[in-house]
Amino acid sequence: MASIAELFEKMPARFDASKAGDMKAAVQFDLSGDDGGKWAVNIADGKCDVVKGGVDDPTASVMMDAGDYNKMVSGKLNPMMAFMSGKIKVEGDLNSVMKVQQLFGM
Repeated sequence: MASIAELFEKMPARFDASKAGDMKAAVQFDLSGDDGGKWAVNIADGKCDVVKGGVDDPTASVMMDAGDYNKMVSGKLNPMMAFMSGKIKVEGDLNSVMKVQQLFGM
């Protein structure tokens, strides 16, 4: 299983710019537990940048356990089921979070 840092480092390569359109958003991931930390995914001008440590004013923040994030990225945890069961908490613009899932094929 890849480390959380490795998963975020690989995100720009998995980014589907053709689906981004004119989206501008910063979605921050605040991951707790072993291998946790904070990362922000900035999307603007059809590009994706990952910022370790997060950003000051994200469009949305996603809080979850790092192990659950790893399972979600690898397809072992359904994001909608995890959200409905309380494993994922979102503050801010939920639409941005859902769009980011599409842009990275989650």
